[in-house]
Amino acid sequence: MTDASKIIAIVLAAGRGTRAGGTQPKQWQLLLGKPLLAWSVEAFMSHDDIDAVVVVHHPQDQDLISQLPVAARCVEGGANRDDSVRCALEALKDQAPDYVLIHDAARPCLTQSLISSCIEAMRTHGAAAPAVAVQDTLWRCGDTVETIVDRSGLWRAQTPQCFSYPLICAAHAAATAQATDDVQIIRAMEHSVAIVPGDADNLKVTLPDDFGRAERILRGRMKLRLGNGFDVHRFGPGTQIKLCGITLPHKFGLLGHSDADVGMHAVTDAIYGALAQGDIGQHFPPSDPQWKGAPSDIFLKHAVQLAKELGFRIENVDCTLICEFPKIGPHAQRMRARMAQIMDLDRDQISIKATTSETLGFTGREEGIAAMATAALVSP
Repeated sequence: MTDASKIIAIVLAAGRGTRAGGTQPKQWQLLLGKPLLAWSVEAFMSHDDIDAVVVVHHPQDQDLISQLPVAARCVEGGANRDDSVRCALEALKDQAPDYVLIHDAARPCLTQSLISSCIEAMRTHGAAAPAVAVQDTLWRCGDTVETIVDRSGLWRAQTPQCFSYPLICAAHAAATAQATDDVQIIRAMEHSVAIVPGDADNLKVTLPDDFGRAERILRGRMKLRLGNGFDVHRFGPGTQIKLCGITLPHKFGLLGHSDADVGMHAVTDAIYGALAQGDIGQHFPPSDPQWKGAPSDIFLKHAVQLAKELGFRIENVDCTLICEFPKIGPHAQRMRARMAQIMDLDRDQISIKATTSETLGFTGREEGIAAMATAALVSP
């Protein structure tokens, strides 16, 4: 069902997380190569119903923010959890959303299906949160077991906790005491909160051993796809060529139905290959006159969008240009920046390099340029 409501995810990351050990707050410690916090940020960014992500951080963590996706908005938090939520809600007032999802940065194993379930319940009830029914026997203890606690009707609370924006703002404005979560704030107004079946893997990283468990969960979910691409274009009349989105002066031009950007074509085919979705020729037939002279970023953007639609994100691409001339080294950084811009990636996810064929073969005779590329795609 289509819903035009605006939904923003708030990720709370202003705590210190000292029980997790390490030299940094737990939300900035690496989990499978990136900050623990980044996993939930990326999960929200990947969801079609989420319009924006706000990260609430500690004032001392300003220098760490560059590790997050650039699309995330960052807001300084307060002295405690309630204050941090209020900082985020206040920051949104000028362009108020319809709904907010409030999530703990320490829960990196958030799934797209849980986000969807929470949003559906939130739209219906105005307030919703995931939880898991308690299944273990509960004891009340001192040094020994004192009594058995009836577990019927008991649930373990999780996040994201989801509310209409006016409701959560009003609840925090009326709050007279600190709370352990936002459901408690809402319940103080006697507003009902729908329970969404939670996910046992949506754990909260609290202690050092929890990092290992989170890593096992995330590794078990990840799908890795590799693809390769290869392309060749011969030289012809002209005074410039286009390589990886950058126009370079040259004594020849490159011949092709489109703009003949051999590097971009190889990368595009590598992405299609990883997706098992054919090649450029199948998606943009050279027999179709509308693609005559077309800029190759059209093809690359299509491949990137297709990857997203199929549930994959591009982790990195590596492209090698094979030619005697022009020399690629002086232009490689500009090429990386341009390709990253087109693909909406960070520059350190793009590798552009070159080699010669030692004057052997058609590239050695300067009859054309070849390119080969590899793309790695992952599905969380």
